[in-house]
Amino acid sequence: MALKLHGVAMSTCTARVLTCLHEKEAEFELVPVNLFAGEHKQPAFLAKNPFGQIPVLEDGDLTLFESRAISAYVAEKFKETGYDLIRHQNPKEAAQVKVWMEVESQQYHPAISPIVYQFFVAPLHGKTPDEAIINENLEKLGKVLDIYEEKLSRSKYLAGDFYSLADLFHLSYTYYFMKTPRANLINDRPHVKAWWEDISSRPAFLKVASGMNFGEEK
Repeated sequence: MALKLHGVAMSTCTARVLTCLHEKEAEFELVPVNLFAGEHKQPAFLAKNPFGQIPVLEDGDLTLFESRAISAYVAEKFKETGYDLIRHQNPKEAAQVKVWMEVESQQYHPAISPIVYQFFVAPLHGKTPDEAIINENLEKLGKVLDIYEEKLSRSKYLAGDFYSLADLFHLSYTYYFMKTPRANLINDRPHVKAWWEDISSRPAFLKVASGMNFGEEK
C-alpha cells in the first residue's frame, strides 16, 4: 500500500516531506488539502492531526504529523532504498546528522520563518510586510549563517561530507527566502552559497520546487 501524504506542494512543511519521499524513491499519493477553504480545520482532518496543520502522513494504520518527524520516519522506513539520508550504517555520522537537524529546528528555522511569513503570507491577509520583524530576524539569521559559513568551510555539508536530512530540512524555507530582496544573506557567504546551490539542485528537490509557487501570480 502506497503512503498517503495530505498537504499541498507549495507548503514549506509539505515540501520538506515530499523531498524526502523523492530522495527515498518511495511510492506515495499526495492528497491535496484545500487550506483556503479551511479543510484542515474540519473534523475529518482534525481526526488525523488535532492541531489542524499539514502535512499528515498515513501509512496503513499509522498516522503521523509534524514534517520533520514524518521525514525521519520515511528515511528510516526506506533506509535500504534511494539516498541514505540518516547514515544508518555509521553511528557517529548518524549522530552528527541529528545534531544539525536540531540546529535547523532550534536556530535556523526560528530566524528564517518569520521573514518568509512577512514576505509571502502577510500580503495574503492584506498586510504590508513588517520591516521591524524582518530586520530583527535578519540579524538573528545572519548570526546563524556566520556559524554555517565556518562549518561549511570545513565540510561540504552540515553534518559532514555527505548530504543528509540535516541539509534537506533547510530546503523549503530557504527556497522562498532566496526569492526575497534579502537573498544576499546567503549569496554574500561563499561557502553557504555553494552549499545552497548544491542542495537546491538535487533532482529530488527540483521535482518539488516546481510546485512551490506560493505568492506567485497564476
